[in-house]
Amino acid sequence: MSMKYLAASLLAATMLAAPAAAAEGKASPIAADLLAQPGGPGPIAKRCDDYIAGFEKQFTALAKKTGPATVGSTLASYDAIVDLLQSGSGEFALYREVMNTAEERAAASTCEVRIEEADSRLSLSRPVFDRLSAIDASGADTETRNYLAKTLRDYKLGGVALDADKRAKVKALNDEISKLGAEFDRNIAESTGSIKALPSELNGLPADFIAAHPPGPDGLITLTTDYPDYVPVRSYADNDALRERLSRVYNSRAYPQNNEVLKQLFAKRQELAEVMGYPDFASKMLQDRMVDTPEKVKALLDGMVEAALPAAKADYARKQALLDELRPGKQLFRSFDNVWLGEKVKERDYDLDPQELRSYLTYDNTRQGVFDLTERLFGVQVTPWDTPLWHEDAEAYEISENGKVIGRFFLDSHPREGKYKHGNAIPLRAAIVGESIPMAALVMNLPQGGYDTGLMTHDSVKTFFHEFGHLLHMLFGKTNYAGTNMMSVEWDFVEAPSQMLEEWMFDYDTLATFAKNEKGEVIPRELVAKMNKARNFDQGAWFDRQLALSNASLAYHRAPLSDDIDATYREKMEEYDLNGVPDNVHAPAAWGHLNGYAAGYYTYMWSNAVALDLFTRFKAAGLGDVATARAYRELVLAPGGSKPAADLVNDFLGRPVTLDAYRAKMAEAAEAK
Repeated sequence: MSMKYLAASLLAATMLAAPAAAAEGKASPIAADLLAQPGGPGPIAKRCDDYIAGFEKQFTALAKKTGPATVGSTLASYDAIVDLLQSGSGEFALYREVMNTAEERAAASTCEVRIEEADSRLSLSRPVFDRLSAIDASGADTETRNYLAKTLRDYKLGGVALDADKRAKVKALNDEISKLGAEFDRNIAESTGSIKALPSELNGLPADFIAAHPPGPDGLITLTTDYPDYVPVRSYADNDALRERLSRVYNSRAYPQNNEVLKQLFAKRQELAEVMGYPDFASKMLQDRMVDTPEKVKALLDGMVEAALPAAKADYARKQALLDELRPGKQLFRSFDNVWLGEKVKERDYDLDPQELRSYLTYDNTRQGVFDLTERLFGVQVTPWDTPLWHEDAEAYEISENGKVIGRFFLDSHPREGKYKHGNAIPLRAAIVGESIPMAALVMNLPQGGYDTGLMTHDSVKTFFHEFGHLLHMLFGKTNYAGTNMMSVEWDFVEAPSQMLEEWMFDYDTLATFAKNEKGEVIPRELVAKMNKARNFDQGAWFDRQLALSNASLAYHRAPLSDDIDATYREKMEEYDLNGVPDNVHAPAAWGHLNGYAAGYYTYMWSNAVALDLFTRFKAAGLGDVATARAYRELVLAPGGSKPAADLVNDFLGRPVTLDAYRAKMAEAAEAK
């Protein structure tokens, strides 16, 4: 987000230089640098104090301001505060996810809560709301009018119209919810599990994986729940007991402590909804989405599962039949066999060897391939950025266009102790025209290096493309306000750009630019053709499970609340998921989306349908068509949240969004042979 300067001298810390934007427009009141190597929690806490001091100064000035309320004074002052809080939120989220000591991460987590508390004060301030309400924006541009209207709507949805006692209660509940969310995230980050295995149990796993996991002094191999261990084991290990053991540990991370946190979190959200006059939290939070009521979400999910069900049933039948051949009379089909069986079906029915595919996909080459694709499609250049970093594994880059830097980003791509466990894109500075250069970070957990240690599954490549799609959405923004950047677009649209970029990893011409084996040979066209033929298999089962998760996420936030976290998960998952849920696992405890997405996990499914619809224009023009890519950048990515998401889609496609592309995909998947 935008770099607004806070007068702070952090002499004890190495800084991540991000030159201030004063020469390009308005002077910016947030510090232009991030902390790279704070050397302990103290500088992070001091940085937080400076952010809060800056907020207090600007907030107090706006709340006490008198005289005419105008766009140039009142709305601009409000947006400066939004910019400050967005920047702080992203910055301290990054520190919490990547810093090298538990104390530093804890300090960052504490500050995230303080930033959220400040945001709650702003959103419930009657004086600020009254000032904004007095603005006459009739002569302003469309972006400004939309921003003001959306801001006033959000104030009303946030409870500003309540009496003083209820506003105080809403503020207190928001603060409690923030603290519980921070505790939930922290428990997940600190919950890496592991098992011990005999070398003989690793049969089926790739040779490079086995080489990277030598036995310890006790003769046993340690396998962790971090993705570079967990994903290969669940995909390739032929030992049923090994897959089950690691899967059970993986699906019980942060248990039991987070089940108790979730009970409190859901209860506080429900209480908040009731104070504000809503029947439940789902009804409250969906008000500003594309799909804006729980009933509409449930209808959407039911319609999507109806389309996916024939393909899901066919997928599971094929896997069950293969299981009966491989393990006659030994076991029933269980969820920890699912991915492994899927790979076996692809090998048998499509002659697709996953290890052959992996041999062409290294982290280093994939990263460069994603950069090259970005350059070709959008006419930009991606180059290394020389700036201090918090860890030797972290990387920094700049994006330039016509010789001018238009964005900066960090990659922290490999697992380590205490680091965030999944994939995440973090906006750090907003793209405000004439004022600031956008900055963002990708935090991932992928293999590291080249052919010895960095071979990636196709799913890992998918993760990279997905997160980079978020990054481009952040860096290609062109808005006049912090409050209209991409973070303000309807949240159930936000996954569409990231999921659409995944389509390029199935394109031979794209893969041929970076997918090469150790001899330098380009991935064979025939192998990509097999991959695409096999792609339709398991699509129904994948959507079936994601729709089940969406159903569970929604159910946790509908009244009446259940007191049994695991029982609710099992019940709601089994409504949709044909695969079911194993006994004695506790997946919700480490389901991070229950904090950030709450009732909105359906976002992934709805955004996927939107992404497939957007992609129809690329399919018609060709995936390498530069004119289409530039139109997509200007019509969908650049406007951020300055327009309703439905308008962005309509501008690009020339029509409203439909589920037609999703239904066609499911129909094709149902016919997969």
